[in-house]
Amino acid sequence: MGISAFNIVTVLIVAVASWGVDRFSKLHILETMALRPGDAVEMIPGILTFVMTWNYGINFGILASDGGLLRTILSLLAVVVSIVLFIWAARHPRDGIFAFAIGLIIGGALGNGYDRQVYGAVADFLNVTCCGIGNPFAFNIADVTIFLGVAILLLRPSDEGAT
Repeated sequence: MGISAFNIVTVLIVAVASWGVDRFSKLHILETMALRPGDAVEMIPGILTFVMTWNYGINFGILASDGGLLRTILSLLAVVVSIVLFIWAARHPRDGIFAFAIGLIIGGALGNGYDRQVYGAVADFLNVTCCGIGNPFAFNIADVTIFLGVAILLLRPSDEGAT
């Protein structure tokens, strides 16, 4: 199986774009709005609130610790997973949807990895609620791009038999 230049370019463009949107959103929250942990700003009443939190663990604060070892392991894991996904995409037959999804995942993983290295934790600030049900968790754009990328991979038609 050859290398797909199309997939490589697509992955790189999408990864850089999703990483950039994540960085911009976090800089907006941290620098422009200057939110500090616990600060909350209701953006769309009853639906979207910006609630600044630092996540020292993985999703939903699992394995939370402010230790440098966990931070380093999680940052390295983001890089290793990104490299593996990039190689997978490069060796995959030309497929724009697949490459787009991989780019979303890589951009999100590197966005959160960047936070861990620069801030010591991941900046989370999006809190979405609906229908009067309170949501105690916050997330960020990188989390959204990772989720969307994985969902696209799971929901897209199988490429069995692709050459």
